[in-house]
Amino acid sequence: MKLVWLAGLMAGLSLFALAGEDIGPVATLNFVVLKDSNGKPVRNASVVLHLVGDKGKQEKGDLELKTDLDGKASYDGVPYGKLRVQVLATGFQTFGEDYEVHQPTMEISIKLKRPVGQYSIYESPPGDKKEEQPKPPQ
Repeated sequence: MKLVWLAGLMAGLSLFALAGEDIGPVATLNFVVLKDSNGKPVRNASVVLHLVGDKGKQEKGDLELKTDLDGKASYDGVPYGKLRVQVLATGFQTFGEDYEVHQPTMEISIKLKRPVGQYSIYESPPGDKKEEQPKPPQ
């Protein structure tokens, strides 16, 4: 776990510390990733942080955190402003949402859903009973 944290720290330094520029106030973000169906933690989920520019465009670079056994991950040193959070975990739908970082500590709880079936216009969803058409007289 320390190796992942260290790699995240090094990536975070390059992502959030802008070459000697004063980035202003920074926050500590605490994430908890849970299963939507039962509220149990999702371990080893990837929590990817992207800074978002003034025009809503994602800036280059990102920081990836991994959740622990309790579904938790945290990072200290995120600059105030818009942040795009993506969460990826095997067996779950990808989560994505933008957050406004505007206070020293933020708790972000994310509930992941299981994938749902995809249907074609040429197929009926399961459980959809088509009405039988009467046969034309012969």
